[in-house]
Amino acid sequence: MKCVSYNIQFGFGIDARYDLGRVVDAVRGADIIALQEVTRNSPMNGGRDLVADIRAMLPDYFAAYGPNFEADIGSHVKDGTAVDVRLQFGNMILSKTPILLSRNLLLPRTRSYDKVNLQRGALEALIDTPFGPTRFYSLHLDHRGTDERLRQIDFLMERLLAYPLEGGGITGISEMGFPEPPVPETYVVMGDFNMLPGSAEYHAVVGMPDHEFGTPVVATRAVDAGALPVGDTQPTCVNLEDPSDASMHKRLDYCFVHPLLASRVKSVRVDAGAIGSDHKPVWIEFG
Repeated sequence: MKCVSYNIQFGFGIDARYDLGRVVDAVRGADIIALQEVTRNSPMNGGRDLVADIRAMLPDYFAAYGPNFEADIGSHVKDGTAVDVRLQFGNMILSKTPILLSRNLLLPRTRSYDKVNLQRGALEALIDTPFGPTRFYSLHLDHRGTDERLRQIDFLMERLLAYPLEGGGITGISEMGFPEPPVPETYVVMGDFNMLPGSAEYHAVVGMPDHEFGTPVVATRAVDAGALPVGDTQPTCVNLEDPSDASMHKRLDYCFVHPLLASRVKSVRVDAGAIGSDHKPVWIEFG
C-alpha cells in the first residue's frame, strides 16, 4: 500500500505559477493521499474550488475534506437569493477504498497581533487497509512558533492515544441498526508539521533519545517513518527566495506511524523533483 503527503500551497509551484495538474500528477497512483493547504474561494488562486477540481482530476478516489475555518469574503444577495462566498482553508484525504468515518480535529491556537495565525487542523479518516482498519491523518501545524506547535502536538497525541476509549466521530450506531465502526489502535499521521528534526516539537512526538539505547519504541509515542533504515530524511520544503540554495531547504513534512506499523514500512522517499509547490511530496509504502 502506497501513501503520499503533499502541502500543495494553494496550487502554486516553486515558479510561482498556478498549475493544479502537476500537483495531482505528483500524487497520482497512491492508495491514500493526504493534502494540506487545500482551499475554496481563496483570492490567492482566483477563488477556485480546489476540492472539486482535485476530485474531478482523480475521479476514482473517495475523499474527505476538513476546512479549518470559513471566512466571508463577499457574500451577497443576487436576484433575491443569498449567495455565500466564503474562504475555506484545510486538509484533504483521498483513498482508493471507501472512507468509513471521518472528522476534523481543530488544533489549539492563540490570537496573534503582528502575524497571520490560521486555525489549524488534523483531518482524521478511518480506512480499511490490507493490514486492517487504520486511522489516517492529514495535518498542518502552526508556522509561527514552537509554543503553539507544542500545544497542538500535545492535543494531537492525546487524541491519537485516546481513540480506543473515545471512538471516532460516532459510536453506538448499533442502536440505529448499523454495524459499529472499527476502533483501531493503529494510525498514520502525515503532513506539514512546520518543525525541524531534533526540535522540541519533534521529540514531543517521538520521545527523547536515551544516552545509551536511543529513542525507545513505546505505546505513548509515534515512530518517524522517514528516520527508519528504509526512510528518507532529505529536505521537503524549498526556500522560495532562492530555490537553488539547498542550504536553506528544510525537512518540515513527515509521516509518523503507530509503533505496531513500523515493521510494515517498506520505504519512504521524498519526491525531490516535484515542482508543483514549495513543499515536496513524501511517499511511504507499507507491505
